[in-house]
Amino acid sequence: MDISKARCPDCEKPMRLTRATCPACEIDLDGQFEVSPLGRLSEPDQVFVVAFVRHHGSIRKMESLFDISYPTVKNRLRLIVDQLDRVFSAPSPNSAILDRVARGEITVDEALEGME
Repeated sequence: MDISKARCPDCEKPMRLTRATCPACEIDLDGQFEVSPLGRLSEPDQVFVVAFVRHHGSIRKMESLFDISYPTVKNRLRLIVDQLDRVFSAPSPNSAILDRVARGEITVDEALEGME
């Protein structure tokens, strides 16, 4: 299951990642974790981005790796960039609380309580 796109079965709102576990040493971390913008991309888009970076942005190499044309590589990159732009343009859910801390209106402890 792609947790970055998981929705609540009851209200259909996005689910939030709250636990990370190391299967090797069984350490659990509880809290509220954000999925990285690249982690929110579909698996095929993540593979495409990794290939693009590994080949130093060579569109010619992408054409041969994926057996697609130059315009198709450019279009796919543009679609991925559009997805990333939407993520980066959305304010963090905690930004209002962090702004209040920065202005000295609330303490860090009060902010942490408000983020729970």
